[in-house]
Amino acid sequence: MSKSVPSKTTSAYFAQSVISFGLALGALTLGVAYLPVDPWIRSFFAVGVFYLVTASFTLAKVIRDRQEESAVVARVDQARLDRLLAEHDPYQS
Repeated sequence: MSKSVPSKTTSAYFAQSVISFGLALGALTLGVAYLPVDPWIRSFFAVGVFYLVTASFTLAKVIRDRQEESAVVARVDQARLDRLLAEHDPYQS
């Protein structure tokens, strides 16, 4: 009775996203490593970069969880409505 939801992303899109993320993080890490400043400033930038990366993953997960939750609630509401409509007899007094 339950239908599986088809994936909206292809494996090529997933691979492109992973490669793009890896390249961006690598380039930024190299940029911070070779920045011509004092080591403590470089360390501050590195901590900022990694904090931003972890915060981005957390935000993406929260957004995905909220979307999945709303999809489940919508399916449950639709099932309840379908059941009510199936049980309703308009000719019953």
